[in-house]
Amino acid sequence: MIADLKPYPKYKESGLPWLGKVPEHWAINRTKSSVANIVEQTTQINSGDVYVALENIESWTGRVRPQQGVNLFTGQVKRFCSEDVLFGKLRPYLAKVARLQSNGVCVGELFVLRPRDASIRSNFLELQLRAKHTIDVVSSSTFGAKMPRADWQFLGNLPLVFPSPGEQAAIVRFLDWANGRLERAIRAKRKVIALLTEQKQAIIHRAVTRGLDPSIPLKPSGIPWLGDIPQHWEALRAKYLYREVDERSIDGSEELLSVSHLTGVTPRSQKNITMFKAASYVGHRLCRPGDLVVNTMWAWMGALGVSAHAGIISPAYAVYRPLRPECIVAIYMDGLLRSMPYVSNIICRSTGLRASRLRLYPEEFFRLPVIQPPANEQQQIVQAIQGETANLKTSISRLEREIELLLEYRTRLVADVVTGKLDVREAAARLPEDASPKAPIPAEDLLSEAEPEPEAVE
Repeated sequence: MIADLKPYPKYKESGLPWLGKVPEHWAINRTKSSVANIVEQTTQINSGDVYVALENIESWTGRVRPQQGVNLFTGQVKRFCSEDVLFGKLRPYLAKVARLQSNGVCVGELFVLRPRDASIRSNFLELQLRAKHTIDVVSSSTFGAKMPRADWQFLGNLPLVFPSPGEQAAIVRFLDWANGRLERAIRAKRKVIALLTEQKQAIIHRAVTRGLDPSIPLKPSGIPWLGDIPQHWEALRAKYLYREVDERSIDGSEELLSVSHLTGVTPRSQKNITMFKAASYVGHRLCRPGDLVVNTMWAWMGALGVSAHAGIISPAYAVYRPLRPECIVAIYMDGLLRSMPYVSNIICRSTGLRASRLRLYPEEFFRLPVIQPPANEQQQIVQAIQGETANLKTSISRLEREIELLLEYRTRLVADVVTGKLDVREAAARLPEDASPKAPIPAEDLLSEAEPEPEAVE
């Protein structure tokens, strides 16, 4: 059905270089002519209301995991009503645009947008505002080098295209159906990736905590959450293995590195997700190959790793350098500290007001017990892990690339449909009655690879 879509019969010039031609019968209105920016502030949440912060909204999909309760915030928040569209004005390139079907309150970093009359459907407005061309234009207008924000004066004057309400409904219906199919395909691939990753982690965990020879006698590690270890291994606190270093970039020209719970320490040039770019990296932290880099705010999710690269990281991250590099094989230590027992213990050692803001401070890291085989055995373990997990890594990489292509296709499809490049009226009319409702998304599927940026760390 998607492959059969064709353009509209007649077009007109929009006068906007980023939009091009639009269907002849579509209206072009400034956002503020069709949409009201609601600023109803409060310090209280009503019974049954939900609370939405930026971190509760998934980028590019509009999926939301709202919170309920009375102690979720201090200070003023904004009220919103069911069907209002929330638009994240802080770092708008993240495309945090959502529409909830319940009343609630949200942080001030979200615009609360409400159609002025029945000629604009909220679900179509949501798609328009989250389309890539809209996000790109709004992002180009932001002010603030460290914390770029969208301005209502710009967004309010931004021209948007609107077909008739009936045609808006047809577009929403079609995209709900198409996105549902794509989402099911993506979710299926992610589940396979999760299974393969679990299998890979089991191999790594067994090797880094028990070694390669099952016949070697074991001894108590003295670490309750780890259990027995090979008799000839040591268990030392991290303070005897690492020291904290704080080296800063003079000119900001070094390679940019990212630290995540999925990939450890990697060059940003290898990432395929949108990330904030600072106006200058002068004064940011530096790390060297072999350094342990900890994403302080997300260490509880396993966002740490031993770097294989020299480069720049966030000034808010911690860098630990081996006291005796000859005794530590970097890849072994990376696998050990990112294994599930260690990540679970790091959660216990992290502190913060709420789960999403737990931090691992240096004093707690230095108390962390670290098991250490002899260096030659660490190298043997690394080689064994690499051999056993090679096929798993290949399969995971292939599936990740397939997901990346599906996401790119979805982004392009939505943009083409909401700007009238493709006519979906007939296709929407042929859909079965039950095609539009969205299936609930499992909570674990809302976790995506993300990384708090330097300026986002409080």
